[in-house]
Amino acid sequence: MTIRYPATPTADQIRRAPKVLLHDHLDGGLRPGTVVDLARARGYEALPETDPERLGRWFREAADSGSLERYLETFAHTCAVMQTRDALFRVAAECAEDLADDGVVYAEVRYAPEQHLEGGLTLDEVVAAVNEGLREGERRARARGRRIRVGALLTAMRHAARSLEIAELANAHRDDGVVGFDIAGAEAGHPPTRHLDAFEYLKRENNHFTIHAGEAFGLPSIWQAIQWCGADRLGHGVRIIDDIRVADDGTVTLGRLAAYVRDKRIPLEMCPSSNLQTGAAASYAEHPIGLLRRLQFRVTVNTDNRLMSGTSMTREFELLTEAFGYTLDDMRWFTVNAMKSAFIPFDERLAMINDVIKPGYAELKSEWLFRQNGSTSASGQREAP
Repeated sequence: MTIRYPATPTADQIRRAPKVLLHDHLDGGLRPGTVVDLARARGYEALPETDPERLGRWFREAADSGSLERYLETFAHTCAVMQTRDALFRVAAECAEDLADDGVVYAEVRYAPEQHLEGGLTLDEVVAAVNEGLREGERRARARGRRIRVGALLTAMRHAARSLEIAELANAHRDDGVVGFDIAGAEAGHPPTRHLDAFEYLKRENNHFTIHAGEAFGLPSIWQAIQWCGADRLGHGVRIIDDIRVADDGTVTLGRLAAYVRDKRIPLEMCPSSNLQTGAAASYAEHPIGLLRRLQFRVTVNTDNRLMSGTSMTREFELLTEAFGYTLDDMRWFTVNAMKSAFIPFDERLAMINDVIKPGYAELKSEWLFRQNGSTSASGQREAP
């Protein structure tokens, strides 16, 4: 029997609950202190602040400013200090540690190798440094009793012309930590169809890819990503709400694209805090994730850029819980959605769901039941993606 929580979870429960993250940018998640350290080591003097606390605040305020120029400037600083093997290793290791400390048990972290070549590294050396850093971060987490697995997504910039080269790089490293491919950057004026050769190559190689689509641009971007390019997932995809009509009496009508996305169970990598910063949603309460969850789309919750948004998976769920009254059952639903949609083999996804995620939520439920009436039965059925 499934017992639903009658109340929203506490902050401690949200933090301890196992979480899965599919959309997180490596260059958007550095610790402010690490940015300061790496800038000093490289002789990079363009940081707006050199005190870690003030620098962290500057990143958040710049991202919240509504100025695209200031928002992009934040990444210019983080990428500038990620140009050596040691810097990439450190950032990747700390990323895995920070996610593990936040209760994330599986994550896919993306970055654009082409943005880390200024120090003389080759593309392969960039990937090797990040992969080694992620493995080190996993080891450090295990030493502290935290369990996490982190895969890498290699991103090509949609305004550049290296997508096929990066797709081939992702395929070459698919057995040593790279689990898929992505394209990112400004959607307007840079449609995903410009990179069809990369997507066709990946499909021939039976490899996985996601596409940033439906964030700053609308339904045509989503349609092209799915129908022309064959994306396995949609990065953000928040503008799918434009194809859903809610009548005054509450009746919901899905357009053909929205219905297709729901019917095909195409995962949506939604990032609520980031979406507010970029203007894709006006508030957490008005974020499309509320309606899309109610309509049973394959919605997942993500951080996007933890440094710029001043966020974590725990904070994203706290904010959604405040906005929509979500329970731990809702959290488990989002988490299972994400694990079903991960770019690792079926049996490994299934093991994570049944051996890590469901037992983790069952334990939290048992604690609640015990406090209520002394009962400790809170088992769940096994489930296949």
